[in-house]
Amino acid sequence: MTGQNKVYVDDADACVDQVIERVGKDITLGLPLGLGKPVRFANALYQRAKDDPDIRLHIVTALSLLAPEGRSSLERRFLEPFTKRLYGAIPELAYARDVVNNQLPENVKVSEFFFKAGSYLKNPSQQRNYICTNYTHAVRDLMAQGVNVVGQLMAPGELHGQPGKMSFSCNPDLSLDILPLLRQRESGGTLVAMVAEQNPQLPWFGRHAVVEDSQFDLILSAPSTDYPLFSAPQMAVSPADHMIGFYASSLLKDGGTLQVGIGSLGVALVHSAIVRHKHNAVWKSVFQKARVDERFPVVGDYGGTEPFDAGLYGCSEMMVDGFLYLIQEGILKREVFGHEDLQRLINEEKISGTPSLKTLDVLRAEGLIDSPLRNRDLQWLIDHGIVRNSIELKGGRLRLNESTSVVADLDDPETRDRLQTLGMGEKLTGGVVMHGGFFVGPEKFYRELRGLPAEQREQICMTSVNFINHLYDHRYGDQKMKMAQRVHGRFINTTMMYTLNGAAVSDGLADSRVVSGVGGQYNFVAMAHELPGARSIVALRASRTSGGEAVSNIVFNYPHCTIPRHLRDIVITEYGIADLRGKSDEDVFLSLIRIADSRFQEALLKQAKKVGKVPSGFKLPKDWTNNTPGQVRETLAAAGEGDWFPAFPFGRDFTDEELTLGKALKSLKAATATPRGKLSTLWQAMRADDDGRYHSMIERMGLARPSNFREKLDRKLVIHGLQQLESSTETGSVKS
Repeated sequence: MTGQNKVYVDDADACVDQVIERVGKDITLGLPLGLGKPVRFANALYQRAKDDPDIRLHIVTALSLLAPEGRSSLERRFLEPFTKRLYGAIPELAYARDVVNNQLPENVKVSEFFFKAGSYLKNPSQQRNYICTNYTHAVRDLMAQGVNVVGQLMAPGELHGQPGKMSFSCNPDLSLDILPLLRQRESGGTLVAMVAEQNPQLPWFGRHAVVEDSQFDLILSAPSTDYPLFSAPQMAVSPADHMIGFYASSLLKDGGTLQVGIGSLGVALVHSAIVRHKHNAVWKSVFQKARVDERFPVVGDYGGTEPFDAGLYGCSEMMVDGFLYLIQEGILKREVFGHEDLQRLINEEKISGTPSLKTLDVLRAEGLIDSPLRNRDLQWLIDHGIVRNSIELKGGRLRLNESTSVVADLDDPETRDRLQTLGMGEKLTGGVVMHGGFFVGPEKFYRELRGLPAEQREQICMTSVNFINHLYDHRYGDQKMKMAQRVHGRFINTTMMYTLNGAAVSDGLADSRVVSGVGGQYNFVAMAHELPGARSIVALRASRTSGGEAVSNIVFNYPHCTIPRHLRDIVITEYGIADLRGKSDEDVFLSLIRIADSRFQEALLKQAKKVGKVPSGFKLPKDWTNNTPGQVRETLAAAGEGDWFPAFPFGRDFTDEELTLGKALKSLKAATATPRGKLSTLWQAMRADDDGRYHSMIERMGLARPSNFREKLDRKLVIHGLQQLESSTETGSVKS
């Protein structure tokens, strides 16, 4: 089937043939971040480049998703059945696996602007090819790389009553802006190809995400080879994570705006927000135990403690699955509208979501409509649900139904009476509770998105990241409209380390190696400093284990930073909230030391005194020095009976046995992080007794019948790890 700009094909190799025919063998392929990669097309093009060295293929993308593979024999034994269960039916991104294994052919190069955290620390080629950019600059920088082919996974419209259309679904983030630029490049004589690969597994989203299929040159539609979507399993949430999420939930303002990123800290925030809303007395028990209002006054100034009556609006580059749970629990319900003045009047509470004669009077007083009503006034009122869409304006009269018409004068008593009874809409329409740029998450998330009721689906607008991540004018809304929508913004992101002078280290290491990428973090931090009433919240765990030793994540200084110190705002660890905006260096240093792990507070204080940032006579107050894991568990326990802060608040992909094995293997890995620890663990493992009580878990690891020394040793190590886990559980020292 052929149209002006579209050719449907049902074979990936035929699609590649067409691309090469259009643009030649020098191809710079732009692929979306994360889920939106057209795996069948990308794999076919990559294989063609491997087979034909005359093809020069440069893939420019971000976050190439792969099923995890263990490094050690024990990790592989643990992961293989799990990955087969979750990913067995999903074709693997061939180029991404070859990148991991350093097996790319010489004629293929892969550049990414965001890595899965830590995945390429030991991959020199990817470290060299990394492109450092803000998310909002990614389109510009992709174009600078010379992109001439774009590939995109799309949801077909036929199943949703929209034949001839497709939805960007999970990834309109960059594609909405790059496709028009490529067409401009094409008009200047550059050969380009836009390729869509249809997959009905993608949830359908309308609004900005829908385009005519003629926007694409080639459309791969092969239902017999459709595949499930790549899922990201739920991550375990530790007590420390829950405490951080709890503090962050106290900073959410009812009627405000929320941005949050992926990971266990984001899950913890969403969970605590739900507890605050649905189980407010329980939430307040923890709030009082932690003495939040007394210790951290910023909560009283900017946060809240009551349920979310007005609700929140989500505006986040990534629509994490937590936003869906907030919708389901009645928290994410504050609608925003694409008209600046209408939004302003709602913010000022001059009009409500239920239209009335007062609404018409206010709109008239504000100059948004005239009286008598004109056709454009009536259409505007209909578009926003203020009056019923059946009303017509003819000859200066409003026809309300077949038997009733009135003059279009809003001062006329009869007109007002009839409009009140026959003409007003039930509620404002066209509102959005969530603007998102991309999504990736667990299979449960995709399933529930596909099953959303039409009304809820229409309240989610997947759109351009350049609309979401900054305040500049965009074709989907100007700066004034964005500012009206994004009241009481809370932009919550995570970091790896934070320096005492207020800089966040989120994406790289001191030796210049890239851990992940800047993404949109800088955008949201900067936006929080521009929007009235907004706050940037950077969250991190106070410490980590490295090489078998505890290490502070609050550091005196660090040679790399992602967010500079002049953008310091609010920082949260499991030990509290540091309000840094507008504070002196002395206050900033002390506020961060206050929420550091108590094992490191004295050393940090000593360094601060040495450089004169803190007076030499300052001593740590007693109530600062109980920042321990035990104190966190005690605080959360104030919630009372029941598991109010579970490891998996929203379900999990691991079985009970896999969870137990995972904890045992994690403990083994920590115990063997040093040469001495490795020797000690091996010695203890060789002496471990096998009394058969772990038979099912040994069977799960494929070690029921070991046939060589490696397998026998692995079996011993698993038994030792399970015994140690059992022992620590009995003494109450096990960690989630």
